[in-house]
Amino acid sequence: MNNVYIETYGCQMNQADSGIVGKVLQDNGYNLVFSGDDADVILINTCAVRDNAEKRIHNRVHDLQALKKKNPLLKIGIIGCMAERLQDSLIKEDKVDVVCGPDSYRKIHELIQQSSAIDVELSNEETYEDIIPTQLNTDGISAFVSIMRGCENFCTYCVVPYTRGRERSRSPKSIIEEVKKLFDDGYRDITLLGQNVNSYIYNEEGMDVRFADLLIRVAQINPLLRVRFATSHPKDLSEDLVDAIASYHNICKYIHLPVQSGSDVMLKKMNRKYTIEEYLKKIDLIRSRIPDCAISTDVIAGFCSETIEDHKQTLEVFRKVGYDSAFMFKYSDRPGTVAHKRFVDDIEEVEKIRRLQEIIDLQRDLSLESNKKDIGKTFEVLVEGESKRDATKLFGRTSQNKVVIFEREDNKQGDYINVKIEDCTSATLFGKKIK
Repeated sequence: MNNVYIETYGCQMNQADSGIVGKVLQDNGYNLVFSGDDADVILINTCAVRDNAEKRIHNRVHDLQALKKKNPLLKIGIIGCMAERLQDSLIKEDKVDVVCGPDSYRKIHELIQQSSAIDVELSNEETYEDIIPTQLNTDGISAFVSIMRGCENFCTYCVVPYTRGRERSRSPKSIIEEVKKLFDDGYRDITLLGQNVNSYIYNEEGMDVRFADLLIRVAQINPLLRVRFATSHPKDLSEDLVDAIASYHNICKYIHLPVQSGSDVMLKKMNRKYTIEEYLKKIDLIRSRIPDCAISTDVIAGFCSETIEDHKQTLEVFRKVGYDSAFMFKYSDRPGTVAHKRFVDDIEEVEKIRRLQEIIDLQRDLSLESNKKDIGKTFEVLVEGESKRDATKLFGRTSQNKVVIFEREDNKQGDYINVKIEDCTSATLFGKKIK
Protein backbone atom coordinates (compact mmCIF):
# COMPACT_ATOMS: atom_id res chain seq x y z
CA MET A 1 0.00 0.00 0.00
CA ASN A 2 2.89 2.37 -0.69
CA ASN A 3 2.11 3.93 -4.09
CA VAL A 4 -0.07 7.04 -3.93
CA TYR A 5 -1.54 9.06 -6.79
CA ILE A 6 -2.90 12.54 -6.02
CA GLU A 7 -5.43 14.17 -8.34
CA THR A 8 -6.02 17.88 -7.82
CA TYR A 9 -9.13 19.83 -8.76
CA GLY A 10 -10.03 23.47 -8.24
CA CYS A 11 -7.94 26.45 -7.23
CA GLN A 12 -4.22 27.15 -6.92
CA MET A 13 -4.57 26.71 -3.16
CA ASN A 14 -5.52 23.09 -3.75
CA GLN A 15 -2.42 22.59 -5.91
CA ALA A 16 -0.27 23.89 -3.06
CA ASP A 17 -2.13 21.67 -0.57
CA SER A 18 -1.54 18.59 -2.73
CA GLY A 19 2.16 19.34 -2.37
CA ILE A 20 1.80 19.36 1.41
CA VAL A 21 0.00 16.01 1.34
CA GLY A 22 2.66 14.63 -0.99
CA LYS A 23 5.45 15.70 1.35
CA VAL A 24 3.75 14.21 4.42
CA LEU A 25 3.28 10.91 2.62
CA GLN A 26 6.86 10.82 1.31
CA ASP A 27 8.19 11.48 4.81
CA ASN A 28 6.17 8.48 6.00
CA GLY A 29 7.45 5.98 3.44
CA TYR A 30 5.01 6.41 0.56
CA ASN A 31 5.93 6.72 -3.11
CA LEU A 32 4.19 9.31 -5.28
CA VAL A 33 3.18 7.96 -8.70
CA PHE A 34 1.75 9.78 -11.70
CA SER A 35 -1.03 7.43 -12.75
CA GLY A 36 -3.95 5.87 -10.98
CA ASP A 37 -3.13 2.59 -12.73
CA ASP A 38 0.10 2.36 -10.71
CA ALA A 39 -1.46 3.35 -7.38
CA ASP A 40 -2.44 1.52 -4.23
CA VAL A 41 -4.09 4.70 -2.98
CA ILE A 42 -5.78 7.43 -5.03
CA LEU A 43 -6.41 10.73 -3.26
CA ILE A 44 -8.66 13.35 -4.86
CA ASN A 45 -8.07 16.91 -3.66
CA THR A 46 -11.39 18.63 -4.10
CA CYS A 47 -13.08 21.99 -4.50
CA ALA A 48 -16.52 22.80 -3.06
CA VAL A 49 -16.95 26.37 -4.32
CA ARG A 50 -19.39 25.44 -7.11
CA ASP A 51 -21.91 22.66 -7.51
CA ASN A 52 -20.44 21.60 -10.86
CA ALA A 53 -17.08 21.02 -9.19
CA GLU A 54 -18.64 18.63 -6.68
CA LYS A 55 -20.61 16.79 -9.39
CA ARG A 56 -17.37 16.27 -11.26
CA ILE A 57 -15.80 14.68 -8.19
CA HIS A 58 -18.81 12.40 -7.60
CA ASN A 59 -18.53 11.24 -11.22
CA ARG A 60 -14.78 10.68 -10.85
CA VAL A 61 -15.27 8.58 -7.72
CA HIS A 62 -17.90 6.55 -9.55
CA ASP A 63 -15.41 5.88 -12.36
CA LEU A 64 -12.75 4.84 -9.86
CA GLN A 65 -15.07 2.25 -8.35
CA ALA A 66 -14.65 0.27 -11.59
CA LEU A 67 -10.87 0.37 -11.04
CA LYS A 68 -11.44 -0.80 -7.51
CA LYS A 69 -13.35 -3.87 -8.74
CA LYS A 70 -10.22 -4.89 -10.62
CA ASN A 71 -8.07 -4.15 -7.58
CA PRO A 72 -10.07 -4.71 -4.37
CA LEU A 73 -7.13 -3.51 -2.26
CA LEU A 74 -7.17 -0.06 -3.92
CA LYS A 75 -8.08 2.73 -1.50
CA ILE A 76 -9.84 5.91 -2.60
CA GLY A 77 -9.68 9.07 -0.54
CA ILE A 78 -11.33 12.48 -0.73
CA ILE A 79 -9.32 15.35 0.72
CA GLY A 80 -9.81 19.12 0.78
CA CYS A 81 -12.88 21.34 0.88
CA MET A 82 -15.42 18.77 -0.33
CA ALA A 83 -14.23 16.39 2.38
CA GLU A 84 -14.86 19.08 4.97
CA ARG A 85 -18.31 19.93 3.61
CA LEU A 86 -19.77 16.44 3.01
CA GLN A 87 -17.77 14.50 5.62
CA ASP A 88 -19.15 11.01 6.45
CA SER A 89 -21.66 11.02 3.55
CA LEU A 90 -18.69 10.46 1.26
CA ILE A 91 -17.97 7.18 3.00
CA LYS A 92 -21.61 6.10 3.28
CA GLU A 93 -22.82 7.14 -0.17
CA ASP A 94 -19.74 7.39 -2.39
CA LYS A 95 -18.02 4.42 -0.73
CA VAL A 96 -14.64 6.11 -0.40
CA ASP A 97 -12.18 4.81 2.18
CA VAL A 98 -10.57 8.01 3.47
CA VAL A 99 -11.99 11.49 4.11
CA CYS A 100 -9.49 14.13 5.20
CA GLY A 101 -10.17 17.84 5.66
CA PRO A 102 -7.74 20.71 4.87
CA ASP A 103 -6.41 20.95 8.43
CA SER A 104 -5.80 17.22 8.94
CA TYR A 105 -3.12 16.49 6.34
CA ARG A 106 -0.48 15.68 8.95
CA LYS A 107 -2.53 12.56 9.76
CA ILE A 108 -3.19 11.43 6.18
CA HIS A 109 -0.73 8.52 6.37
CA GLU A 110 -2.46 7.25 9.51
CA LEU A 111 -5.92 7.52 7.94
CA ILE A 112 -4.82 5.51 4.91
CA GLN A 113 -3.80 2.63 7.16
CA GLN A 114 -7.32 2.31 8.58
CA SER A 115 -10.11 0.35 6.92
CA SER A 116 -12.39 3.40 6.82
CA ALA A 117 -11.34 6.74 8.26
CA ILE A 118 -12.45 10.34 8.51
CA ASP A 119 -10.80 13.43 10.03
CA VAL A 120 -12.23 16.83 9.15
CA GLU A 121 -11.52 18.79 12.32
CA LEU A 122 -10.73 22.42 11.57
CA SER A 123 -7.89 24.22 13.33
CA ASN A 124 -7.33 27.82 14.39
CA GLU A 125 -3.54 27.41 14.31
CA GLU A 126 -2.52 24.98 11.55
CA THR A 127 -0.54 26.60 8.72
CA TYR A 128 1.84 23.72 7.80
CA GLU A 129 4.64 26.28 7.96
CA ASP A 130 7.27 23.67 8.81
CA ILE A 131 6.42 21.58 5.73
CA ILE A 132 8.04 22.49 2.42
CA PRO A 133 5.63 20.97 -0.12
CA THR A 134 6.60 18.53 -2.84
CA GLN A 135 6.13 20.19 -6.22
CA LEU A 136 3.58 18.09 -8.11
CA ASN A 137 2.76 18.40 -11.81
CA THR A 138 4.76 21.61 -12.25
CA ASP A 139 6.77 22.90 -15.18
CA GLY A 140 9.81 23.47 -12.99
CA ILE A 141 9.49 27.23 -13.44
CA SER A 142 6.26 28.25 -11.69
CA ALA A 143 5.27 27.33 -8.13
CA PHE A 144 2.64 28.25 -5.55
CA VAL A 145 3.40 29.14 -1.94
CA SER A 146 0.60 29.32 0.63
CA ILE A 147 1.18 32.22 3.03
CA MET A 148 -2.04 31.89 5.02
CA ARG A 149 -5.07 29.68 5.43
CA GLY A 150 -8.76 30.19 6.04
CA CYS A 151 -11.02 33.18 5.54
CA GLU A 152 -13.14 35.44 7.73
CA ASN A 153 -14.88 37.56 5.11
CA PHE A 154 -18.03 35.41 5.10
CA CYS A 155 -19.31 36.45 1.69
CA THR A 156 -22.84 35.10 1.73
CA TYR A 157 -22.39 32.90 -1.37
CA CYS A 158 -19.11 31.29 -0.28
CA VAL A 159 -18.37 28.01 1.54
CA VAL A 160 -14.67 28.69 2.14
CA PRO A 161 -14.95 29.99 5.74
CA TYR A 162 -16.81 26.78 6.60
CA THR A 163 -14.48 24.39 4.75
CA ARG A 164 -11.11 26.05 5.54
CA GLY A 165 -11.76 27.66 8.89
CA ARG A 166 -10.52 30.85 10.52
CA GLU A 167 -7.90 33.07 8.94
CA ARG A 168 -4.29 32.57 10.12
CA SER A 169 -0.96 33.57 8.64
CA ARG A 170 2.35 31.70 8.33
CA SER A 171 5.53 33.18 9.74
CA PRO A 172 7.52 35.30 7.26
CA LYS A 173 10.63 33.25 8.06
CA SER A 174 9.03 29.98 6.93
CA ILE A 175 7.72 31.60 3.74
CA ILE A 176 11.10 33.08 2.85
CA GLU A 177 12.82 29.74 3.48
CA GLU A 178 10.37 27.95 1.17
CA VAL A 179 10.73 30.53 -1.61
CA LYS A 180 14.54 30.51 -1.33
CA LYS A 181 14.55 26.73 -1.73
CA LEU A 182 12.27 26.96 -4.75
CA PHE A 183 14.57 29.55 -6.33
CA ASP A 184 17.62 27.40 -5.64
CA ASP A 185 15.77 24.48 -7.28
CA GLY A 186 15.29 26.52 -10.47
CA TYR A 187 11.84 28.01 -9.98
CA ARG A 188 11.58 31.58 -11.23
CA ASP A 189 7.88 32.48 -10.95
CA ILE A 190 6.32 32.28 -7.48
CA THR A 191 2.69 32.99 -6.62
CA LEU A 192 1.93 33.78 -2.97
CA LEU A 193 -1.46 32.32 -2.11
CA GLY A 194 -4.22 33.10 0.34
CA GLN A 195 -7.99 33.39 0.30
CA ASN A 196 -7.33 37.07 0.93
CA VAL A 197 -3.60 37.79 0.80
CA ASN A 198 -4.15 41.49 1.57
CA SER A 199 -5.14 40.64 5.12
CA TYR A 200 -1.93 38.72 5.84
CA ILE A 201 -0.53 39.77 9.21
CA TYR A 202 2.05 38.14 11.49
CA ASN A 203 3.49 39.49 14.70
CA GLU A 204 7.26 39.12 14.55
CA GLU A 205 9.32 40.27 17.54
CA GLY A 206 6.56 42.63 18.63
CA MET A 207 6.10 44.14 15.15
CA ASP A 208 3.27 43.42 12.74
CA VAL A 209 4.44 42.16 9.35
CA ARG A 210 1.74 42.92 6.78
CA PHE A 211 1.37 41.70 3.23
CA ALA A 212 3.18 44.62 1.60
CA ASP A 213 6.15 43.98 3.94
CA LEU A 214 6.15 40.27 3.12
CA LEU A 215 5.92 40.92 -0.62
CA ILE A 216 8.98 43.16 -0.48
CA ARG A 217 10.95 40.55 1.50
CA VAL A 218 10.15 37.89 -1.08
CA ALA A 219 11.04 40.22 -3.98
CA GLN A 220 14.40 40.93 -2.35
CA ILE A 221 15.41 37.25 -2.42
CA ASN A 222 16.70 37.66 -5.97
CA PRO A 223 15.93 40.07 -8.84
CA LEU A 224 15.56 37.06 -11.17
CA LEU A 225 12.60 35.83 -9.12
CA ARG A 226 9.20 36.92 -10.36
CA VAL A 227 6.63 37.36 -7.61
CA ARG A 228 2.86 37.19 -8.05
CA PHE A 229 0.00 36.85 -5.57
CA ALA A 230 -3.63 35.82 -5.38
CA THR A 231 -6.25 36.65 -4.33
CA SER A 232 -6.85 40.26 -3.24
CA HIS A 233 -9.98 41.53 -1.54
CA PRO A 234 -10.81 45.10 -2.62
CA LYS A 235 -11.57 46.27 0.92
CA ASP A 236 -8.00 45.45 2.01
CA LEU A 237 -6.04 46.71 -1.00
CA SER A 238 -3.72 49.27 0.59
CA GLU A 239 -1.61 52.11 -0.75
CA ASP A 240 1.43 50.42 0.79
CA LEU A 241 0.77 47.31 -1.28
CA VAL A 242 0.32 49.27 -4.51
CA ASP A 243 3.52 51.23 -3.79
CA ALA A 244 5.43 48.00 -3.15
CA ILE A 245 4.35 46.60 -6.52
CA ALA A 246 5.34 49.84 -8.22
CA SER A 247 8.76 49.91 -6.53
CA TYR A 248 10.09 46.47 -7.48
CA HIS A 249 10.70 45.37 -11.05
CA ASN A 250 10.28 41.70 -10.17
CA ILE A 251 6.92 42.10 -8.43
CA CYS A 252 4.62 41.42 -11.36
CA LYS A 253 2.46 44.25 -12.61
CA TYR A 254 -0.74 42.27 -12.31
CA ILE A 255 -3.49 42.44 -9.70
CA HIS A 256 -6.47 40.14 -9.47
CA LEU A 257 -9.23 42.19 -7.82
CA PRO A 258 -12.59 40.37 -7.68
CA VAL A 259 -15.59 42.68 -8.08
CA GLN A 260 -18.29 39.93 -8.10
CA SER A 261 -21.05 42.41 -9.06
CA GLY A 262 -21.38 45.95 -10.34
CA SER A 263 -24.45 46.59 -8.23
CA ASP A 264 -24.25 48.02 -4.70
CA VAL A 265 -27.49 46.19 -3.89
CA MET A 266 -25.92 42.87 -4.83
CA LEU A 267 -22.61 43.68 -3.12
CA LYS A 268 -24.41 44.36 0.14
CA LYS A 269 -26.39 41.16 -0.23
CA MET A 270 -23.14 39.31 -0.91
CA ASN A 271 -21.54 40.92 2.19
CA ARG A 272 -18.60 42.15 0.13
CA LYS A 273 -17.97 45.14 2.45
CA TYR A 274 -17.36 47.76 -0.27
CA THR A 275 -19.39 49.83 -2.72
CA ILE A 276 -18.73 50.19 -6.42
CA GLU A 277 -17.55 53.74 -5.79
CA GLU A 278 -14.99 52.46 -3.29
CA TYR A 279 -13.97 49.68 -5.65
CA LEU A 280 -13.40 52.08 -8.54
CA LYS A 281 -11.27 54.28 -6.28
CA LYS A 282 -8.99 51.27 -5.75
CA ILE A 283 -8.81 50.84 -9.52
CA ASP A 284 -7.88 54.52 -9.87
CA LEU A 285 -5.17 54.06 -7.23
CA ILE A 286 -3.66 51.17 -9.17
CA ARG A 287 -3.84 53.01 -12.51
CA SER A 288 -2.26 56.18 -11.10
CA ARG A 289 0.74 54.47 -9.45
CA ILE A 290 1.24 51.47 -11.75
CA PRO A 291 0.16 52.63 -15.23
CA ASP A 292 1.22 49.38 -16.90
CA CYS A 293 -0.56 47.14 -14.38
CA ALA A 294 -2.97 44.51 -15.72
CA ILE A 295 -6.14 43.96 -13.73
CA SER A 296 -8.35 40.87 -13.72
CA THR A 297 -11.47 40.05 -11.76
CA ASP A 298 -14.08 37.51 -10.67
CA VAL A 299 -17.79 37.98 -11.29
CA ILE A 300 -20.97 36.08 -10.45
CA ALA A 301 -23.95 36.24 -12.81
CA GLY A 302 -27.48 35.65 -11.53
CA PHE A 303 -27.01 35.97 -7.77
CA CYS A 304 -30.18 35.76 -5.69
CA SER A 305 -32.84 38.24 -6.94
CA GLU A 306 -30.36 40.02 -9.24
CA THR A 307 -32.38 42.32 -11.49
CA ILE A 308 -31.69 43.21 -15.10
CA GLU A 309 -30.58 46.63 -13.85
CA ASP A 310 -28.12 45.00 -11.42
CA HIS A 311 -26.75 42.99 -14.32
CA LYS A 312 -26.43 46.05 -16.52
CA GLN A 313 -24.48 47.79 -13.75
CA THR A 314 -22.04 44.88 -13.77
CA LEU A 315 -21.54 45.26 -17.51
CA GLU A 316 -20.95 48.98 -17.01
CA VAL A 317 -18.24 48.35 -14.40
CA PHE A 318 -16.52 45.99 -16.84
CA ARG A 319 -16.54 48.76 -19.46
CA LYS A 320 -15.28 51.39 -17.00
CA VAL A 321 -12.41 49.27 -15.70
CA GLY A 322 -11.53 47.57 -18.98
CA TYR A 323 -10.36 44.34 -17.37
CA ASP A 324 -7.54 42.52 -19.10
CA SER A 325 -9.11 39.18 -18.18
CA ALA A 326 -11.80 37.76 -15.91
CA PHE A 327 -13.05 34.58 -14.26
CA MET A 328 -16.78 34.54 -14.88
CA PHE A 329 -19.35 32.20 -13.33
CA LYS A 330 -23.07 31.82 -12.92
CA TYR A 331 -24.29 31.68 -9.34
CA SER A 332 -24.22 28.23 -7.74
CA ASP A 333 -26.22 27.80 -4.53
CA ARG A 334 -24.07 26.15 -1.86
CA PRO A 335 -25.68 24.45 1.15
CA GLY A 336 -24.48 25.84 4.47
CA THR A 337 -23.87 29.37 3.22
CA VAL A 338 -25.80 32.44 4.38
CA ALA A 339 -27.26 32.82 0.88
CA HIS A 340 -28.60 29.26 0.98
CA LYS A 341 -30.20 29.84 4.38
CA ARG A 342 -31.60 33.35 3.89
CA PHE A 343 -32.08 34.04 0.20
CA VAL A 344 -33.99 32.46 -2.65
CA ASP A 345 -32.04 31.24 -5.66
CA ASP A 346 -34.73 32.66 -7.90
CA ILE A 347 -32.98 33.44 -11.19
CA GLU A 348 -33.88 30.83 -13.79
CA GLU A 349 -30.96 28.76 -15.02
CA VAL A 350 -31.47 29.81 -18.62
CA GLU A 351 -31.37 33.46 -17.55
CA LYS A 352 -28.20 32.92 -15.49
CA ILE A 353 -26.58 31.42 -18.56
CA ARG A 354 -27.77 34.31 -20.76
CA ARG A 355 -26.37 36.93 -18.38
CA LEU A 356 -23.12 35.04 -17.99
CA GLN A 357 -22.72 34.79 -21.76
CA GLU A 358 -23.29 38.52 -22.09
CA ILE A 359 -20.47 39.16 -19.62
CA ILE A 360 -18.22 36.65 -21.39
CA ASP A 361 -18.84 38.27 -24.77
CA LEU A 362 -18.06 41.71 -23.38
CA GLN A 363 -14.90 40.51 -21.65
CA ARG A 364 -13.70 38.83 -24.85
CA ASP A 365 -13.92 42.21 -26.58
CA LEU A 366 -12.17 43.94 -23.66
CA SER A 367 -9.37 41.35 -23.62
CA LEU A 368 -8.86 41.74 -27.36
CA GLU A 369 -8.80 45.52 -27.00
CA SER A 370 -6.26 45.23 -24.18
CA ASN A 371 -4.03 42.89 -26.20
CA LYS A 372 -4.19 45.05 -29.33
CA LYS A 373 -2.73 47.91 -27.28
CA ASP A 374 0.34 45.73 -26.70
CA ILE A 375 1.12 45.32 -30.41
CA GLY A 376 4.38 47.10 -31.16
CA LYS A 377 5.48 47.06 -27.51
CA THR A 378 8.40 45.03 -26.18
CA PHE A 379 8.02 42.95 -23.02
CA GLU A 380 10.38 40.92 -20.87
CA VAL A 381 9.06 37.36 -21.04
CA LEU A 382 9.97 34.43 -18.81
CA VAL A 383 10.16 31.29 -20.96
CA GLU A 384 7.93 28.65 -19.39
CA GLY A 385 7.83 25.87 -21.97
CA GLU A 386 6.82 24.58 -25.37
CA SER A 387 3.69 25.87 -27.08
CA LYS A 388 0.91 23.27 -26.87
CA ARG A 389 -0.12 23.88 -30.48
CA ASP A 390 3.25 24.25 -32.19
CA ALA A 391 6.42 22.42 -31.11
CA THR A 392 8.56 24.91 -33.04
CA LYS A 393 7.45 27.67 -30.68
CA LEU A 394 7.76 28.43 -26.98
CA PHE A 395 5.49 30.31 -24.62
CA GLY A 396 5.99 32.51 -21.59
CA ARG A 397 4.25 35.25 -19.68
CA THR A 398 4.76 38.94 -19.30
CA SER A 399 4.83 40.68 -15.95
CA GLN A 400 1.17 41.47 -16.69
CA ASN A 401 0.38 37.73 -16.73
CA LYS A 402 -0.29 37.64 -20.47
CA VAL A 403 0.72 34.57 -22.45
CA VAL A 404 3.14 35.20 -25.33
CA ILE A 405 4.00 32.76 -28.13
CA PHE A 406 7.32 33.16 -29.99
CA GLU A 407 9.86 31.22 -32.08
CA ARG A 408 11.93 28.66 -30.19
CA GLU A 409 15.35 29.60 -31.67
CA ASP A 410 18.02 28.98 -28.99
CA ASN A 411 15.81 29.96 -26.07
CA LYS A 412 15.20 27.57 -23.21
CA GLN A 413 12.94 27.21 -20.21
CA GLY A 414 13.77 29.70 -17.46
CA ASP A 415 15.34 32.30 -19.76
CA TYR A 416 14.28 35.92 -19.68
CA ILE A 417 14.00 37.35 -23.19
CA ASN A 418 12.66 40.54 -24.73
CA VAL A 419 9.79 39.96 -27.13
CA LYS A 420 8.23 42.52 -29.45
CA ILE A 421 4.51 41.89 -29.89
CA GLU A 422 3.39 41.59 -33.51
CA ASP A 423 -0.12 40.13 -33.31
CA CYS A 424 -2.72 38.88 -30.84
CA THR A 425 -6.01 37.17 -30.14
CA SER A 426 -8.22 37.93 -27.15
CA ALA A 427 -6.31 35.30 -25.14
CA THR A 428 -2.75 35.31 -26.50
CA LEU A 429 0.03 37.60 -27.68
CA PHE A 430 2.36 36.63 -30.54
CA GLY A 431 5.81 38.15 -30.85
CA LYS A 432 9.39 38.00 -31.99
CA LYS A 433 12.50 37.91 -29.86
CA ILE A 434 14.50 41.14 -29.89
CA LYS A 435 18.19 40.36 -30.26
